[in-house]
Amino acid sequence: MDQEFESRLIAHIVKIYPQIDAKEYASTLVETMAYPHQSTAALEDLNPWSADDVVLITYANSIYSKGQVPLTTLHKFLNKNFKDLVSIVHILPFYPYCADDGFSVIDYMQVNDQFGSWDDIESISQDYKLMADLVINHCSRRSQWFENFKNGAHPGEGYFQLASPADDLSDVVRPRATDLLYPVETASGLKYVWCTFSHDQMDLNFANPDLLLEFVRIIRFYLAQGISVFRLDAIAFIWKQLGTSCLNLPQAHEIVRLFRSLVDQYDPRVILITETNIPDRENLTYFGNGNEAHMVYNFPLPPLLLNTLWTADCSALNRWIMSLPPAQDGTTYFNFIASHDGIGLRPIEELLGEKEQKALVKTAQKFGGQISWRALEDNKLKPYEINISLFDAFSGTHKGKDKWGIERMLCAHAIMMSLEGIPAFYIHSLLGTTNDMEKLERLGQSRAINRHNWVLDELEAILDDESSHHADLFGQLGALIRTRKKQPAFHPNAVQFTLQLEKGMFGVWRQSVGRRQSIFSISNVTDKTTKLSLAQINLISTSEWMDLISGKPIPDRLCDIEIQPYQTVWISNADGDEQVQTI
Repeated sequence: MDQEFESRLIAHIVKIYPQIDAKEYASTLVETMAYPHQSTAALEDLNPWSADDVVLITYANSIYSKGQVPLTTLHKFLNKNFKDLVSIVHILPFYPYCADDGFSVIDYMQVNDQFGSWDDIESISQDYKLMADLVINHCSRRSQWFENFKNGAHPGEGYFQLASPADDLSDVVRPRATDLLYPVETASGLKYVWCTFSHDQMDLNFANPDLLLEFVRIIRFYLAQGISVFRLDAIAFIWKQLGTSCLNLPQAHEIVRLFRSLVDQYDPRVILITETNIPDRENLTYFGNGNEAHMVYNFPLPPLLLNTLWTADCSALNRWIMSLPPAQDGTTYFNFIASHDGIGLRPIEELLGEKEQKALVKTAQKFGGQISWRALEDNKLKPYEINISLFDAFSGTHKGKDKWGIERMLCAHAIMMSLEGIPAFYIHSLLGTTNDMEKLERLGQSRAINRHNWVLDELEAILDDESSHHADLFGQLGALIRTRKKQPAFHPNAVQFTLQLEKGMFGVWRQSVGRRQSIFSISNVTDKTTKLSLAQINLISTSEWMDLISGKPIPDRLCDIEIQPYQTVWISNADGDEQVQTI
């Protein structure tokens, strides 16, 4: 083993498990990873991504067809409709599960046979970078690990987090309102198992070093199946210590650092993404010092865009964007507006006032949305997330529904695509899927409202129908994505500055590495036509300028231009002049 690498592993292990033989454990980790080489060669460019990278988020069975396994259907649909749009596909948990649409894993090493097989997964990985979930905080109560735990057998014994109802758990932070502890009869008597999320999802005990080894085996197995991007689900909750919040504890961060060291040694192109739906300042700590996650979910973006487009006021969005630190080389932001979960409200607890948060909840409910709740220390309930399809969310504003729904969808995604980081699209947002009220009623779960399952023939007919809002939205978003992918100034780590415009106009300036291209991305977030004075944004006189979206040249760098309701312009120097003014 390379000495520098061994020293790094030992340093991680000592901080996580000071009681064990760190050198021996490091050797076991290396054996488990079964490295194909011992080189620590780094990438020439520390950033294993480019402006061309776009993520699609989907379930294995978001689209299905009779007589065909969903993963095969998905692959064919992707190649027909998304080949030139996305480079990374995040397939949400495709393992056998018992609850939460896959996030209650029964067997980490199997593909749910209702979805397909590992051959299907590997086949998709040949055409796209494949992102998969490492559901690491908890597993299913129907898993073999949990059965073994109940019987006092291995593997499983010692794998689950236990506590007593007599323990002081008042400081524990949770995203749910159910009881934290769940009583379970075992071979050695009644035990109380910790359940951060639900009583189908039993929290794992990472104080046990054998359990961490299990997950290293899982990571190595997934790498062999073609998975190169790992989403560390609910990673902030994985370490428990009585008398604390049991959230973001130092050992949780150190485990991320350990995983980072292990995958960097395997292949520096492998990417770790932390999923931490928590207040923004805490979320950003998972970058570490460039030694933890390669990407963090930009959780404040969805609720702040809702607030911006529902109020026609960019003030809160501007304050947040200006406060975001530029990501170090080797790290970037994972930007999204919608996902399989809801629009989280915890990330904006320090960014929006109580009145503004309540207004978001009220308007979402008017548009058919549901609210998921979490329990506070005093057993009061507080809104945790809004559950709604993005298409319905943008069907109106605080004033009510109107005719600007598609324009707002385009505006929100154009803003997202203009920001530092990699843009990610939930498949139902691209397809303009509406609230699935039938599934919501059938399953009785708030998140089901935005987890529709399309029949392939029905979906393709709708996309072929130019009069449908689905075809309209998909066509316009697709054109926007194709335009974005060609711009060096939209590299995930390109320079970004926030423009100071009137409250109804949002703008950022992006500049490519090498300073050859500048883009001024400016969006009208109101339902009124607005004039923009180009004198405000300092277009230099030695360049020719154009709007990349419309393809129209800017005739006069000091003129006023009209921006229609919810329109975005990407004003760029068409000649790629290297001299760019400082704003």
